[in-house]
Amino acid sequence: MKIALFGGTFNPFHIGHYEMLSEICKLDYIDKVLVLPTKIPPHKVLDTVVSDEDRINMCELACFDFDKAQLCLAEFEREGKSYTADTVKQLKTVYPNAEFYIAIGGDMANTLTSWYDTEYLFKNASFLAFCRSDEKIFNESISDLKAQNVNITVIDKKIPDVSSSKLRKKLNKKLLPERIYDYITEKGLYNEEN
Repeated sequence: MKIALFGGTFNPFHIGHYEMLSEICKLDYIDKVLVLPTKIPPHKVLDTVVSDEDRINMCELACFDFDKAQLCLAEFEREGKSYTADTVKQLKTVYPNAEFYIAIGGDMANTLTSWYDTEYLFKNASFLAFCRSDEKIFNESISDLKAQNVNITVIDKKIPDVSSSKLRKKLNKKLLPERIYDYITEKGLYNEEN
C-alpha cells in the first residue's frame, strides 16, 4: 500500500490545500491520503484564533470530497512538537508494509534539509512537491534535494499561493472550499475584523 501524508496547520483549510489534496488523490499509485492537522508545528508559531477542534473539523470536511482522503490525528496522540519523522515512525507501526509519500508545498521544499531527523525521513519516505510561488527557487531546491538522493517527485500542477494569515484577517469566499467557507461563517470563526 502506498500512503501519502498531507500535513499542515490548516488554519484555515484553504483552496490551495484543497487543490493539493485533489491532485494527490488523482495519483493512481497512491492508495490512501492521510490528512494530518499539526498539533504543534515545529517551523512556525501557531497564531491561531480557532480551536484545534475547529481545525480538525475543517480537515474532516475537506476529506468528504475525496474517496482516498481520510483524517488522521496521529500528531494529536503525541506530546511535544509535531515532527514529520516521528509521525512516519508512528504510522509505520499502524501500516507496517506501507510506502509513505510526504506532500509538501514549494516553501517546504526550500527548508526540507533543515527538518528534524532528515536522515530517517529520507530513508523511509518519498516526497511529492508542489510549486506554489517562485518557480526558480523551487526548481533550485528540487535539484539540490535530488543531488542529495532525496526521492522527490514534482507534481505538475501550479497550486494557488494563498496566505492563511491574510485569510484569517479577511475571509475571501473564492479562496476557501465551499463546505469550509460555510463552516467558518456558521461558527463565526476568524471574524474579529470582518
